Amino acid sequence: MVAKEIIVNGKVQGVGFRIFCQQYARLNHIKGYVKNLASMQVKIIAIGEINDMKNFIKKMRKGPNYGWVFNLEITDLTDYENYENFTIKY
Repeated sequence: MVAKEIIVNGKVQGVGFRIFCQQYARLNHIKGYVKNLASMQVKIIAIGEINDMKNFIKKMRKGPNYGWVFNLEITDLTDYENYENFTIKY
């Protein structure tokens, strides 16, 4: 298992990014959450198997059709909660 904190920069608020993220997290068996930040970025906490995580991150780099992703700031986490699923936090 690997755990990542991912900060997404670009046009990622108001374009369905959180729903997009949740759908692909669930398809790739990723647990954790996604939430908007006041800085107009999106924060993702993602926990899953290495190959699932690679697929998930690849999709997050593309983003939804109505948005665009400038870059991802990815940090490995060593201390994290065990999540039961992937949720959207408000």
